[in-house]
Amino acid sequence: MTYHFSKTLNLPFETALAATREALGQEGFGVITEIDIRATFKAKLGEEFRAYTILGACNPKLAFEALRLEDKVGAMLPCNVVVQDAGGGRTEVSAIDPVASMQAIDNPALKDKAALVADKLKAAIDRL
Repeated sequence: MTYHFSKTLNLPFETALAATREALGQEGFGVITEIDIRATFKAKLGEEFRAYTILGACNPKLAFEALRLEDKVGAMLPCNVVVQDAGGGRTEVSAIDPVASMQAIDNPALKDKAALVADKLKAAIDRL
């Protein structure tokens, strides 16, 4: 089982990043965290890195339902979506597969919620 869904776009990084935010919004996700890895590595390590941003996506309704089923599942939230420069004017977008990450938790109802979140994340990536 793979742990992510990915798609490579023939778009420059900034355009793909904006399109990813929009696609997530259309599936009911908000971006509640954003980490610019390139800027962080430059500031903290003095190292150069390709454009690479981690978006913390959260569907509030589904997160609420998941936390009601399993109060420690918050350690696995939000769902991370990576947007990274793939070179040549292309950008790769990858999202965590929540079904894979929930395998560690023995709660069938939670696994059903994870499948619903996975469907929405796949739909967001398919929109790109």
